[in-house]
Amino acid sequence: MTTRRTVLGLSAATAATAMLPGPARAQQWPVKPIRIVIPWTPGSTTDVLGRVVTGPLSAALGQPVIVDNRSGAGGTIGSAAVARADADGYTLLIHSSAHSAAPATFPNAPYNPRNDLIGIANLGVVPNVIVVNPNRGYRTLADMVARGRKTELFFSSAGIGSATHWAAERFLLSAGLKATHVPHKGGPEALNDVVADRVDFYAGGSSSVLPMIMAKKALPLAVTTPVRSRAFPDLPTTVELGFANSDYSFWSGLLAPAKTPAPIVQRLAAEMNKVLADPAVSSALLKLGCEPVSMSQAEFNATIQREMDSVIALVKAASLKFD
Repeated sequence: MTTRRTVLGLSAATAATAMLPGPARAQQWPVKPIRIVIPWTPGSTTDVLGRVVTGPLSAALGQPVIVDNRSGAGGTIGSAAVARADADGYTLLIHSSAHSAAPATFPNAPYNPRNDLIGIANLGVVPNVIVVNPNRGYRTLADMVARGRKTELFFSSAGIGSATHWAAERFLLSAGLKATHVPHKGGPEALNDVVADRVDFYAGGSSSVLPMIMAKKALPLAVTTPVRSRAFPDLPTTVELGFANSDYSFWSGLLAPAKTPAPIVQRLAAEMNKVLADPAVSSALLKLGCEPVSMSQAEFNATIQREMDSVIALVKAASLKFD
């Protein structure tokens, strides 16, 4: 009977909350579990980083946070699900800089990447690491470029429009190389191509490639960050090696449907900033190569818009075509 009364009480409370006007519901939020969609496969960089913060965020909000992996189409399948969800704070998105590529890569996506989602907080920036199979014979990035000037190169990615795709394309454009793209549903699958020696390289997020580097199944040649990464202090950057404008920043962040009430957005941003400031969380992220950024919610959204324009320019400059 106690269980039945509890269930009935919760049902009545939920029904009563649903009848409240929008501002009142926002003040009551959250009163039930929150679902966070990650539009990549388990084990991908964004998934690994996202799971570091979802537990602490759940504790801060006092409600369960359920992770829902919905991969495919460069992150647009999961993003569309969130964009079309009720803007009530109960369906959120943890995505990567692939979100900024969506307008260029998927112009016919079933949602508007510019207008249908709003950034809440940037979790940090992760270096993309260009890795190769140790048996390929490449010991430096120059070795691979020299090979690419003589014969066709192949590279894998976590999917068309993913951050791993754009990191590779920006490098190839700077190096004046063409290469065949082998896309996958997620980072682990793309990294497997390197381990199995099926492709020449993969520009993967540090958190996903680090285990294979440590196991000596993947050899790192360079990072695509503007300056050397604290996670790989001895590894040169592609810019440092002479490839101008080849840097690419891979961020991960929390987003929500654009029409989410302002009080909920503000609460989410505040709680996420507290989570990211927690020494245990920041230490865990740093161990994965994710470096914190000092960025307000407004700055995060402005960065997303600038990156969307930048990727459109890259697509034109590299003459890339998408089906």
